[in-house]
Amino acid sequence: MELDALEKRIAGLRSEIRAAKAAGDHATVRSLRAELRKTERAWDDALEPEPEPAKAPLLPVREQVHQALTLLGVPTAAKMIVTVNEAFFAGHITTSQLTSLRRDEEKSFRTSPYARPYYLCAALTSELLSPARGLLAVSTWPLPSRIIGPLSPRADFLTSATRIAEHIMRLTGAGEDASPSAYRLLTRMAQNIPGAVDGFDQADPAQVIAAAGAELAVHEESDTDERGEAAQRAEQQLNEVTRLFGAGLKTARTA
Repeated sequence: MELDALEKRIAGLRSEIRAAKAAGDHATVRSLRAELRKTERAWDDALEPEPEPAKAPLLPVREQVHQALTLLGVPTAAKMIVTVNEAFFAGHITTSQLTSLRRDEEKSFRTSPYARPYYLCAALTSELLSPARGLLAVSTWPLPSRIIGPLSPRADFLTSATRIAEHIMRLTGAGEDASPSAYRLLTRMAQNIPGAVDGFDQADPAQVIAAAGAELAVHEESDTDERGEAAQRAEQQLNEVTRLFGAGLKTARTA
């Protein structure tokens, strides 16, 4: 029933209720009031129909995370994974969904090692080979790439900025437009790289790549050496589970 018809019915029911009340016909009053409430709810529903339920994502959460990490190529925090997923893949995951994801992946690996093509695992600290807090990596990456040394956070930031800029350039080169949120993300990152952006202008991907590469060259050798040495210790001291998900502090100190 359309709004106009519902409004007419509501007005008519109110008149009928007044007449029945005046006549002392309480049974009819109760019946008409029930019908009035039902008609008013129908009017509310017609005025503001219930939103359609959100469509289920095309990819499961772990595959969306893997997609974002593959683009970035370095161990990454949950908030950045969410941002990249939204900016480049129109996905929608939340940081809370990622909270237990690594534990679930470790449980799956322990139950059936290597049953999956990849696992979302931990980055490992270079000192103790323990899980680096809040950082996710991919099990198929070389072990040194999953190590976090003193210079690694900066080196990985520069690497991820470069890879984001490269991905934007691939999209535009293929005749596609990167989303405005992708450019906003690149611009925010560029503002933390000397020479990567002019003032508050939108970042140019080629300029970001050049500036990030210039700074990365300063840190890369030392960072690579630190990661390589830690990876060698991990190969010697850790088993197949802890190489992916990290050693406990007690285990690491004992080793």
